Amino acid sequence: MSLSQEPQKTQSTSASNDPGRVPAWRNLPRRSRGLSLRTLVILRWMAIFGQSATIATATLYLHFDLPLWGCLAAIAASVAMNLNATARLKRSDGSLPDGRQTAAHLGFDILQLSILLGLTGGLQNPFCLLLVAPVTVAAASLPGRQAALMGLMVLAATVSLFFIALPLPWQAGTELNLPPLYKFGIGMALVTGVIFTAAYAWRVAADAEKLELALATTQDVLQREQRLAALGGLAAAAAHELGTPLATIQVVAKELLRASAKDGAAAEDAALILQQAERCREILKRLSQQPEEGETAFAEVGLKALLEEVVEPHRGFDLAFEVSVRTASGEPVPRVRRLPEVVHGLSTLVENAADFAGSKVRVRALVDAGFIEIEVVDDGPGFPADILPRLGEPYVTSRPQGKARRALAAQIAASVAAAAPGRKGRKVGKAAPPPETIAPSQGGMGLGFFIARTLLERTGGKVFVGPGDGGQTPARGQPKGARVAVRWSRSALEVPS
Repeated sequence: MSLSQEPQKTQSTSASNDPGRVPAWRNLPRRSRGLSLRTLVILRWMAIFGQSATIATATLYLHFDLPLWGCLAAIAASVAMNLNATARLKRSDGSLPDGRQTAAHLGFDILQLSILLGLTGGLQNPFCLLLVAPVTVAAASLPGRQAALMGLMVLAATVSLFFIALPLPWQAGTELNLPPLYKFGIGMALVTGVIFTAAYAWRVAADAEKLELALATTQDVLQREQRLAALGGLAAAAAHELGTPLATIQVVAKELLRASAKDGAAAEDAALILQQAERCREILKRLSQQPEEGETAFAEVGLKALLEEVVEPHRGFDLAFEVSVRTASGEPVPRVRRLPEVVHGLSTLVENAADFAGSKVRVRALVDAGFIEIEVVDDGPGFPADILPRLGEPYVTSRPQGKARRALAAQIAASVAAAAPGRKGRKVGKAAPPPETIAPSQGGMGLGFFIARTLLERTGGKVFVGPGDGGQTPARGQPKGARVAVRWSRSALEVPS
């Protein structure tokens, strides 16, 4: 099957729509930022205004017989709480979020609202649906245990309002009594609404937080690449500044060479100084030329050279790397833009393939009339069925903790053994060959593929994933290995000739 046909049958990472799984309880209390005190004060003033307007309308316009003093006392308690919070806001920086403070204020709001509802009909009061609001805010901004505590408070308030509540205020001379079954239905609807709304708010907030952290990591990677690119300009400036003192050294060395005996030690030293100074001049010349003259070494490179650059840091392990470029109708291999996003993204894909591969990784480019496609194929176990639909989301990983880390552990153990002094009288055997130095892996967090996909798509590429072509798995008869392909239009990556 050709590369041009493969993306049509593989699954694009952008097509992921799996809702994911609800996190386990031990993973819930990770979000602890809460809300700022200023936000809590504003929300409570809004609640106070709404409660006061409702009581005024029911009393003055509808002429309901409300327990007015009890309701006003509950609202006054909320006003006192807000005035105290406003005073604290002036003494401290209230713009910073605080999880415990948010939980305390939301707990007070639940208690105050429950008292108001108990004075005005309990579950018969249609405003009992407002109990959903504090739990939704808690689920979106608090860690799991505190959000669950808010939910339990609302559940306890619902049960209490079912059994303990004053009659629903109604017009004078009329008493409205709803059957217990109806009140039970209202309570069940309230509890169900709290659970589903809180779960939805929790999931949305968790996904937003993970995405925010992953995007921050991506920006950090780009800033690092930009700093590396800026080093080229610094090297050119240093080369220019060092040119003058280096020329002075060469002039003085030539004078010493002329003034010294032909076969003397001073003449040899002067000749060595001249030789090394000339070498330094050649190095500085290369440094000063690279950021200039069209930035050929930095801005553009041959497609095969780009693939070799991406693969080179991962050579030297127990893996065979195959790098190839295929063009249509035998046309020459094009030169492409050496974008930091492309280099880092492809390097991450190769690193992932090397971590999962059994013995071989193939990096191949196909140049067609309208596109350039680069694929990375390994002969490992392939993408798990539960990972493939969500591949490309942050914190989704099945990276093995074995190959790179076992090699790193062996390397450290060998270094410690080599540094340890031998015991007296112990026969020293043949020295063991030094372990191969390995590159540290970035894996384990599930951010590598997300960052790579984000960077590659930023350059106009489209990422596809699917099974590899490393043979058939005997047990299931399915293709073995994994394949990741990135396709660009030629105009997005190729340097015009």
